[in-house]
Amino acid sequence: MPTRRHDPDRKDRIIDAAIEVIAEHGVAGTTHRLIAAAADVPLGSLTYYFTGLEDLRAQAFLRHARRMSVIYEAHFEGVTGREQLVEAVTDLIDGDAGASGPDWAVAYELYLAALREPALREITEIWMRTSRAVLERFVDPTTARGIDALIEGLVMHKTLSTGPVSRQDIRTVVERVIGTATP
Repeated sequence: MPTRRHDPDRKDRIIDAAIEVIAEHGVAGTTHRLIAAAADVPLGSLTYYFTGLEDLRAQAFLRHARRMSVIYEAHFEGVTGREQLVEAVTDLIDGDAGASGPDWAVAYELYLAALREPALREITEIWMRTSRAVLERFVDPTTARGIDALIEGLVMHKTLSTGPVSRQDIRTVVERVIGTATP
């Protein structure tokens, strides 16, 4: 592996590589060696930038949550009324919330890891608060929490389903939930 004398993006590359490795191997299969190889850096670079694998995973999860939040927020740009909100939420769920299979693998790994590592719950809480803040532009905080949970739950059902989930079925559920709210 050639030595890079000036490598200002090394830390970012390592974090991005950690996200890729978590997506492919899960938290349990993620190692320093796999991350270093994916980032194309010497193994010692990981200990230079991070206090340990837990620190690196936390930074990777935080970066992933922030990226997903940007996609989520952008999806609601231009929404002004109830009907547009129903369509935006339906489209978001039908389109897997703008995320790929590996994106959802990382998200689910974060959720599972946060159950066992309370320090990661702060990341999940930041992510959920950010999503709810977007929805609170249209509905009250309690309804926003419900819609956010609905989005995550329906995307999870759709992602893990062995058969197709129709857009119309998704829209019907969304309309029933949002139809009781006052945007």
